[in-house]
Order: sequence, then C-alpha cells, then structure tokens
Amino acid sequence: MKNDEQTAYWLQSVAILTYPTLTKNMETDVCVVGAGITGITTAYLLAKEGLSVVLVEANNVLHGTTGHTSAKVTAQHGLIYNKLLKSIGKNEARLYYEANKNALKWMRKIVEEEKINCEWRDETAYLYAMTEKGEKDIEDEYAAYEQLHIKGELTKDIPISLPIKNALKLSGQGQFHPVKYCLHLLKAFEKLGGKVFQQVTAVNIKSGVRAVLETKNEKEIGAKYIVCATHYPFYEGLGMYAMRMYAERSYVVAATLREKYAGGIYINAEKPARSIRQTTIDGKQAILLIGDEHRTGEAEDTSAHYRHLHTFGMEHFHLEKEVTKWSAQDLTTLDEIPYVGSITPNEENILIATGFRKWGMTNGTAAAHLIKDIVLGKENRFRTLYQPSRFHATASVKNFLKQNVNVVGHLLKGKLEVLSSDIEHLEPDQATVIREGMDRKGVYKDPSGKVHIVDTTCTHIGCEVAWNDAEKSWDCPCHGSRFAYTGEVLEGPAEKPLQTYDYKMIDNITSDDSGY
Repeated sequence: MKNDEQTAYWLQSVAILTYPTLTKNMETDVCVVGAGITGITTAYLLAKEGLSVVLVEANNVLHGTTGHTSAKVTAQHGLIYNKLLKSIGKNEARLYYEANKNALKWMRKIVEEEKINCEWRDETAYLYAMTEKGEKDIEDEYAAYEQLHIKGELTKDIPISLPIKNALKLSGQGQFHPVKYCLHLLKAFEKLGGKVFQQVTAVNIKSGVRAVLETKNEKEIGAKYIVCATHYPFYEGLGMYAMRMYAERSYVVAATLREKYAGGIYINAEKPARSIRQTTIDGKQAILLIGDEHRTGEAEDTSAHYRHLHTFGMEHFHLEKEVTKWSAQDLTTLDEIPYVGSITPNEENILIATGFRKWGMTNGTAAAHLIKDIVLGKENRFRTLYQPSRFHATASVKNFLKQNVNVVGHLLKGKLEVLSSDIEHLEPDQATVIREGMDRKGVYKDPSGKVHIVDTTCTHIGCEVAWNDAEKSWDCPCHGSRFAYTGEVLEGPAEKPLQTYDYKMIDNITSDDSGY
C-alpha cells in the first residue's frame, strides 16, 4: 500500500485505471456523467442491454465519494425506518427497504458469479445505543422493523466490547473493497463496448429530444439520455436542488489492531456518529472508525474530528497503529430518500441520482437499476418512491425551511462579520480571513511560506466559504461546494473557481455555462 497519511485506503491499495480525456464531439445512446459506483453500475447495466454508452468523469475515476466511502453494504441505514413510517407511510417505507435489500442481493450475486476479487464479506449489521435516549430510539426502530416485516432482532449482546444499552441486529449484510469492485465493473463495461473518459468537466446540458452535454473544454456529447451521477447535480434545470439538499462531511480513521476483531458492522443511534467495520491493510487486521459528521463549512477545527475518532478507538479497541485517515462528503434530501429519475417533469431524458445520505453502496446500486429501467421504458415499482419531483409534506416542509433559513443565515453572517486584517504573523500552514475595504479575502500561507489569497465568496450563489484545516480547503456552508486553497473547485455545485476579484452571485446565475 502506498503511504499517504490522508488518502482513503481504498485508493491507496490498488492501481487505478487511467483513461483519456475527451478530444472530439461524440454521439451515443446514453451519456453517464460521474464515475463512482452509481455511474459505473448504470453504464455497465445499460451496455449489457446493448446500448452505446459513454461514461465521463471530471477528475480521475473513483476519486469522488465512492473512493472515500466506508463501504458497508446494508439496508440498515441508521434510524431511518421509524422516520419513514411517520413521514411517507408503511408502503413507501417498505419499498425503501426492498430497494436496498435487492441492491445488496444483486451486488452479492455479481461478486459470486463473476468472481470479483473485492474482499466481499457477509456480515451482521448492528445499530447500537450507548445512552438512554439511544436505547429508546432503537426500541422504536425495532417496532418499525416489525411493522415493515424486516427480520431484525433486538439484543443486548454484540460481538465487540462496547458498553451498550441495546442494539438492533440485521443479519445477511455485507462489506467490501469498493474500488476493486468498481474497477471490475469498469473493465466489464469496456468489454461490452463502453467508452470511458476522465478529466472531462461537464458544465451544462442543452435539453431537447436529443440532449447535448457541454464540457469545460468546449466539447459536446449528444445522447438520447444524459445521466447525472455526479454526487451533486452539475445541471439543475429548474429542479432547485440547491434548496432541497444539504451537505455533510464525515471522517474515517484506519488503524491496525493488536487483537482479533470479533466481526460485525456497526453504527450508533446517537450523535456524533460512531460507525465501525474491519478490513485488512498490508496483511494485518485493521479497523475503520467513521463518523463525527457536521454540516460542510460549519466546523471551526476540522482536524479535531480525526482526534475524536482516534480517542474513541483507543478507549474501546486495542489499536496498534493509525495507518491512514480521510474524509468524505455526502448529500441528504429533504425527506432523506435519494432523488433518482428525471431532473424535472419537462426534461424526461435528463436523469439524476443524488442524495444518498451516506448509504450510497446500496442506494447507488438501486438507483442504477431504476435508471436502466427508465431508459429502457420498463416499469419499475420504485420509480415513484425515488422520483425527484416528489414532495412529502410531513418531512419536506420542515426540512425545506430549516435548510434555507440556514443558507440565508450564512449569507448574512459572512457579509457582516468583523474580521482581522493582520496577516503579518500568519505561520506556515495556517489560514485566516481578512477584510480589504469591503472585500472578504481568504489567506493561506503554505508550508514553504508562499501566501495564497482568494475571494471567499462561493461561486455558486454567493455564500462565504470557511477554512477547513484538515483538508486545506475552503468549504461552503450553504450547499457544500469546496475549493482548493488556490481557488480551484474540488467539489460542486460550484463550477467556477474562487476569484481574486470581488465576486457577485449574479455572475454565476447569468453565465451561459452555469447549469441554471
């Protein structure tokens, strides 16, 4: 394994396939944008159906959310089913379970049939509580399992040594190496005639009977269907997805163990999250400690989250050595169910898959199967459940107001902040935010002493970014855009880099390639 103390283990442990960039205009049946598990699975399934498919990725394949996941393959998505019973009802809540259960079964089957060497391991999943409130929440979740005919088991005994109050057990789940799995699907996709291009940044779509994908380097791909599997939709049309989702960051610490791991995959019922699973690193048994989530751009000391997870590991496990650590970003929708399907009712051939709420292995696979059926014109009983234009009043109104009050708050806070203008005493590898007249600037001094200054106004809708000391990035608290300290976009929905001039939100909205 390559030694990089802050790179996801999945990406360190394998040689990633490389692909050319797009150098000419193309025509295809389906263009899939985004080479993570959702996009790759979608492209593979459609190619198996005999369609011509082009898969494009803005960076390198699998370097987005899929390469930074915890890679649990389970239909146990924390405290979700009791919420869904209350917000969308028994039938729809059961459908959510079945969609993810079916995705898990399909993944296990293809691993077995194609003999994919991806460290697949059947596991029992546990939702555990360490507080009295968590104990009650798990009892309520178990009651929801019973109503939905999910074969869970309430227990006070789990294989690992944690001081729990109770736990909810779900057998027949799994874990794997997500990058090895997806690389196999990529190779199979190419054998079926599929084309893959990377370093291709999609900036806009011309809608119509035959849609056209426009790229940053002024190349176009015409297709009957365009699928946006890009984590955050780079093209929103009139879907207003910026107002209907929020972004959270979470953290992973990987460490080898001094003793044998007893088995199981775990997540707690409380906040902050403490999620646990095992893997093997350089032949040694290791543990992944995941959690400490927060809204993107809202943590003052992001490095502290790694320390919290390490401390948790030292308290409850015999850690030998911390090997690597990394962070990930995930999107949550208003009702906590992903958006999968036509981006708007009037643009039926532009499809999206987003908002997996940290459970992208099964939700992303379920999304790929749904998109395949939409493209082929087949019935799919999960289509209404995931339909992006849906609106569930019970869950959606409250969360819509909460999300957008939060956005307005950050817009105002950033503009009215009183900031220091003293950068003379800034140490190497430190950052600060200053005022220059009425302008707000972000300043970072790199380890060599070079100073990098950017305008801190996010190029999405104009919120003010905050410094992320763990990843050395500028993160937006409104919709989760992230920028390198030099200003380049690391993660959307923003498409343009942070500038050195005074940026106005109207600049993006009126731009020809803004995605609006």
